[in-house]
Amino acid sequence: MNHWEIMIKTENETLCIPIIRSKRKTLALQVTGNSDVIVRAPQQITRREAELFVQKNAEWIKRTRREMELRCERQKEMAEEYRIPDYTSLTPMEKNKIRRHIMERLKLYAPQMGVNYARVTVRDQKTRWGSCSSKGNLNFNYRLHYLPQELMDYVVVHELAHRIHMNHSREFWEVVAAIDADYKEHRKRLKEIRIY
Repeated sequence: MNHWEIMIKTENETLCIPIIRSKRKTLALQVTGNSDVIVRAPQQITRREAELFVQKNAEWIKRTRREMELRCERQKEMAEEYRIPDYTSLTPMEKNKIRRHIMERLKLYAPQMGVNYARVTVRDQKTRWGSCSSKGNLNFNYRLHYLPQELMDYVVVHELAHRIHMNHSREFWEVVAAIDADYKEHRKRLKEIRIY
């Protein structure tokens, strides 16, 4: 049998935590997006060892589940405030519109900054507004399309600046500031509505 369940009580509920055994070497806890808790364990683990592991990490489980719930609440608030639809509800036409919007801003700012870029991906990123790889691949969060233009532009400029400096050094911020003089304000506003 590769699947057990362990019960743990919190302040207002009893959690039923599955213990999933596999060919892994270590014990690990996972809290899913809907706040379910899973323990992944090696095949040779005993039920008692798994129970002790869960008990030892009970406070972490409670804290992490609460943080996950707060993140979900914040995402709902942000979606309502900026009328951001769920990514899975978007049609191919709507996704193309979002991509075109971001590409327009890239084509505007890249020449001004004297940089180029490789592949551009727009997706439902859970923790970032954007990212830039060492190969010049850019990733953007689809939610940017629904934010005020100046906030999208800040993220676009931020990621393009990484084509010059792959860090957040003083020189990096000088590159950003040369295009977006109000980047500090825009950065602050994004943090206030940040995704999780």
